[in-house]
Amino acid sequence: MTFYEAEIKRIQKICYSNDKQINTVVATRNFIYNNFEKELNLDYLSHIHFTSKYHLLRLFKRYYGITPKQYLIIRRLEKAKEYLKNGMSVSEACYNVGFETPSSFSTLFKNKIGLSPIEFQKEQLSQNDSHKYFITCANKKMKNES
Repeated sequence: MTFYEAEIKRIQKICYSNDKQINTVVATRNFIYNNFEKELNLDYLSHIHFTSKYHLLRLFKRYYGITPKQYLIIRRLEKAKEYLKNGMSVSEACYNVGFETPSSFSTLFKNKIGLSPIEFQKEQLSQNDSHKYFITCANKKMKNES
């Protein structure tokens, strides 16, 4: 048995876990990860995994340290950042990740990321432009030296 296997077993004993609970929590996390743009709530998630919503909430919090709702928000914001980096408009990014209104999206984005979606996008696009400019200048310099 490796050190990591021993640690996993030790942690499992501390948490009083069992394989069914772990599978339920991991499956819930994977479901949220793959379906973040849909309207997900605790009732729906618990129905999918045939468990009590309160039990699912406790298990998720025990294993991941956050609630399923918090994980969903984190996942949506990660994907929104990706969309904004690629030049998608704030409204499109908002609706594509499952938020109902751009105002609630913008408020949450600013609270969690520290920048409004537009500020974040401008910052990312300016970094990409300066990076492209640097590469172009470096390539020209290398050609001139040859």
